Amino acid sequence: MALGEDDPDALLGDKAYDSNPIRADLRDRSVKAVIPPRANRTEDIRYNKKLYRLRNLIERLVNKLKQYRRIATRYEKTARSYLSMVMLGAIQLWIKFVNTP
Repeated sequence: MALGEDDPDALLGDKAYDSNPIRADLRDRSVKAVIPPRANRTEDIRYNKKLYRLRNLIERLVNKLKQYRRIATRYEKTARSYLSMVMLGAIQLWIKFVNTP
């Protein structure tokens, strides 16, 4: 498998990802869908609310990474070099976090 092609254990998505085809694809790949149902859905769909709250942390991290212009505009053309830049950005954020008094 290529870099990043492993199926995750769960997909944390917002209500925009609440569709039957997406849920069916995740079910076929044995990926747990942590997606709240849309308001207009007739059947009740259960999801892990505690796990869904972690999505906020991921959103904030992505927002901080996009403060680096090179990551936000995706100057790198290959997935490997882009992932390397994301890793460098994450390392810079981590160093700032660790070195704060």
